[in-house]
Formats: sequence, C-alpha cells, structure tokens
Amino acid sequence: MRQDAPLRRIAPSLLSADFGHLAREVAMLEDSAAEWIHLDVMDGVFVPNISFGFPVIRAVRALTRKVLDAHLMIVHPERYLSQFADAGVNCLTVHYEVCPHLHRVLQQIRQLGMLAGVAINPHTPPELLRDVLLDADLVLLMSVNPGFGGQSYIPNSTERIRRLATLIAEAGSSALIEVDGGIGEQNAATVWAAGANVLVAGSAVFGSPNPAQAIEAMLRA
Repeated sequence: MRQDAPLRRIAPSLLSADFGHLAREVAMLEDSAAEWIHLDVMDGVFVPNISFGFPVIRAVRALTRKVLDAHLMIVHPERYLSQFADAGVNCLTVHYEVCPHLHRVLQQIRQLGMLAGVAINPHTPPELLRDVLLDADLVLLMSVNPGFGGQSYIPNSTERIRRLATLIAEAGSSALIEVDGGIGEQNAATVWAAGANVLVAGSAVFGSPNPAQAIEAMLRA
C-alpha cells in the first residue's frame, strides 16, 4: 500500500479457533500479518451464546504481543472494565444497545489506558453515534447478528459503513471503523472501499487450510 493509504488491519476472531490447541493457534497469529487479535466475550444474555472470560484472555495475553481487541457482547459492561484492562486488553468495545451512559463508559475505558470502542448491531442506525464519535477510538459495525461465528454478511452493511465513514469525517473524529461478520477474501475489497479500517475474520482465517495466507489475501484485497 502507499504510505498515504488508509490504515488496514485484520483482526482474526479467536471464537473460530481450535480451543483444544489454543497456544498453537495464537502462535500462528503471532507469526502472521494480523496485527490485532479479536476476542468475542459473550454472556448468554445480550446474545444467545456464551464464549469465554478472563482466564482465557490472560492466557492469550501471555502468548502474544499483538493488540488484544475485546468485543463485549454483555450487559452491564461497566462493571468489568478494570478487569479487562488488568487482563491485558488493549482495545475494549462495548455495545451502544446496552449502555445508557455510553459517554461515561467510553471515558472510563480511556482512563484505564485502553482504546475505547462502541459497537452497533445491524438494526442500529450509525447516526445514533453522532454525539459520541469524538469520545470513541473505534466504531465496530456488526455485519451479522451477534452471537455466533460463520454467518453470512448482511448486504446492506456496505451502505451502513459508508454512512458511518461520512459521520466520522463530518465530526472531525479519528475513530477507526471495524467491521465484524461474514468477512472473507470474497468481500474484503468491497468492505475496505466502503471505509473500513479493521476487518474481523473468524471462519475465513481459522477455517482456511492456510490461515496466514488468508490473512494476507484479505489485506491485499
């Protein structure tokens, strides 16, 4: 890429990894072109699935120097912010839909030394984030309904990315756009072109016969 090209990051989602060989999976990512590792934390309340918590995150932190990018699909995330910081998370994202005091939560995340992210579900208009864009380092746009890996990309997500990119520019914000759900080599170019900076990919990475090559292909798309 040219030096003036927009930032691009691939964030492989550990939700799709082989947890029976987690150290091996993390070692593969450590040697790959992926600069972030995405951690999907689910509580079985906000989303209909349960994933993993602090013991797994601490174990992953001990195995890698990559950016740990935690996506909290949980209710009452404000109760656990300091614990995620202590576990070694670098970027912490909470959902708009469960944070009535979103501005405060984003400030608290930053005060703990992490990048502050806000996520929105497929039905949530990006325009609702207009008043917090200067307080967020990252906006995660869900391109599937959260809770399970391996889903198909929702087509109107591309237009929602463009709308979000326009809002960020109009606000004078430097927030990155992260897109999560149904991402792979087949649509990476379209999502980059719409304005994304970070692509979360689970099945496309860990389901590939050559995960490192899949990561590089998406970066080049």
